[in-house]
Amino acid sequence: MSQIATRIAAPAVSPVDPQPSATGNDFTFRLKSIRFDEDYRPAENTRITTNFANLARGENRSENLRSALRMIDNRFNALAHWDNPKGDRYSVELDIISVEMTVAAYGKIEAFPLIEILNTTILDRRNNHRIEGIVGNNFSSYVRDYDFSVVLSEHNKNRPDFSMPDDFGDLHGNLFKSFLKSDAYNEHFAKAPVICLSISSSNTYRRTQNRHPVLGVEYKQDEFSSTDKYFKKMGMQARYFMPEGSVAPLAFYFVGDLLGDYTDLELISTISTMETFQKIYRPEIYNANSAASACYQPSLKHQDYSLTRIVYDREERSRLAVEQGKFAEERFIKPYGAILAQWSANYTL
Repeated sequence: MSQIATRIAAPAVSPVDPQPSATGNDFTFRLKSIRFDEDYRPAENTRITTNFANLARGENRSENLRSALRMIDNRFNALAHWDNPKGDRYSVELDIISVEMTVAAYGKIEAFPLIEILNTTILDRRNNHRIEGIVGNNFSSYVRDYDFSVVLSEHNKNRPDFSMPDDFGDLHGNLFKSFLKSDAYNEHFAKAPVICLSISSSNTYRRTQNRHPVLGVEYKQDEFSSTDKYFKKMGMQARYFMPEGSVAPLAFYFVGDLLGDYTDLELISTISTMETFQKIYRPEIYNANSAASACYQPSLKHQDYSLTRIVYDREERSRLAVEQGKFAEERFIKPYGAILAQWSANYTL
């Protein structure tokens, strides 16, 4: 996986020039990679609500980044404790993978920043070699911002009860599935992605007897959250696990077999990375001073929690999500709405 930084070196990559099809409708994906380390600075076209971009701004940026990376490494070594007596054998390297979608239409070719994900690489200091981790982890999407901040808002404006349109998430889901089938994805990644997010504060989760040696104890819920349903349209299933030493379950979205398709170290790279981010972004849940009970409903109003020393502006992130949803509407949905709707309606795996 280290080849990706060579083949598509940060911060830019030469675009692949797509040729418009006979119908004037052609989509092409291209990737860019940039290392997320203590020297990271967000590119101008990076979604500024992206979790890692938020940490890398302001006067505390360097301290934020160093502290977050240290937390990731410490958590990884705590979980990968075998043959690791000093708890310092491993380090996690993170690359931000930006996906652009090029639309050839109306005689012009334009690229739109579709999604951003993270790719993990594990550095084994004892053997001095790198091990491929998991791609996915964090998930950021302009079109998802549009769906949740613009489409849902308009749909529920004059409704007494909250609801979602029947086709909510269809376009985004088909775009994501198309990306996973693309040459751009399969040339660089050997396995399907795993996305790891916070569980929903509107649902109740119940502990089961199922326990995985790395993912920990499994929780289940009676109904899917809006995020679960959204990821289902992306072709991804959801399972919820609370790893050893964690205080709340994490939501894992995956294609295929979460327990069988990935090694222990790959799974640990995702847990250590995303649990660290959640401790920063949702300390009320993931940095709580007591662990989740057998029947658990998370709450951002919970008061018994500890703060990390990492500065994060959650209010700004919520506000900017709306702005970026409108950006997607103006730059992507409105100009190519007819093409996108026709393509999505006819899309098959």
